[in-house]
Amino acid sequence: MDVGALFGPFDRWLKRRARQRARRAVQETPSSTINWARWGLHGAIVTLAFAVIGGLVMAMDRPVQHVFVEGTFQRVRAGDVERVVRRNLTGGFVTSNLRSLRTQVESLAWVDRARLQRRWPNGVVVSITEQVAAARWDADGLLNARGELFVVGVQHPPPELPLLAGPVGSEWQVAQRFFSIQSRLAERGLRVAAVRLDARGAWELELVGGVVVRFGRRQVDERIQRFLDVAAGVVQPRTAEIAYVDMRYSNGFSIGWRTRDAGATKDGQADV
Repeated sequence: MDVGALFGPFDRWLKRRARQRARRAVQETPSSTINWARWGLHGAIVTLAFAVIGGLVMAMDRPVQHVFVEGTFQRVRAGDVERVVRRNLTGGFVTSNLRSLRTQVESLAWVDRARLQRRWPNGVVVSITEQVAAARWDADGLLNARGELFVVGVQHPPPELPLLAGPVGSEWQVAQRFFSIQSRLAERGLRVAAVRLDARGAWELELVGGVVVRFGRRQVDERIQRFLDVAAGVVQPRTAEIAYVDMRYSNGFSIGWRTRDAGATKDGQADV
């Protein structure tokens, strides 16, 4: 007799009944009990994961022994960068705060941007982008292309850079004025030597060749545009003869000659 064939259907019936009873038990169990069971399991898994991670961190967090400084330098010294990193390093390979270290490195003169990375097993790589001077500021400062004063006390600032000047805190404002006009003047064959803003808010431009252009305090943008549209064409071929151009008139300008006062072009009244 085939025993399996005799008891097989009965065995399958018993298994179905067992599954039905298990489902009813789950449905009749309070949901809070199920949730607590789930959270208990979840908490155990999380605790175990943190323990494993903590162990790995402790094993990998060895002291930083090597600082690698990378970049193309003219003014920045790799030794200065390394000293700043080592002086401010407060953790190991894993726990050291690279963001804080980057802030400290970027506070160095002539450092524009710094990027720090960990190098296994016990090193830190510092990639430096050096500042590029776009203009001089007053007697001994330098501005970058964003109009930021990044260094002062320069003994020999590059004389070929344009000179910008103004009250303390006006660096960005003066730089933006310079950047906005230099390319438009270049299209007319003129180059900027200096841009100045005085304490009263009056603007003055000096061209390469020594011609001073006075714009005053009011309607500065309109006066600059009038200079570009009309006066620049008069000035460009005669820079050696002209001392200044005064744009502080309602609808005209005047020219001061180096050798004579006659021949000035004037229309309207001066409005400083």
